[in-house]
Amino acid sequence: MSNSVEDQYQLAINRMTSAEKLARMQDMFNWMRDLYLRQAKAKFGDACPERLKWEVALRIYDSDPAIKKLIEEHIQHVFS
Repeated sequence: MSNSVEDQYQLAINRMTSAEKLARMQDMFNWMRDLYLRQAKAKFGDACPERLKWEVALRIYDSDPAIKKLIEEHIQHVFS
């Protein structure tokens, strides 16, 4: 058996219960969302919390063209 970091990581993941995996996924999502929020605050500074929320959503759904377009249209309509 290999002792690589990847192998050790996979073993640790495989030992997790479904609930632990779900909690880990939620923690990772929260971390990502918080990162995007910090970036939006740096870019838009004094923007209202509602605008920041939509900017975070735009980053989260960046890879989905249809959803991204809807969010961009909403931002344009409400905040311009």
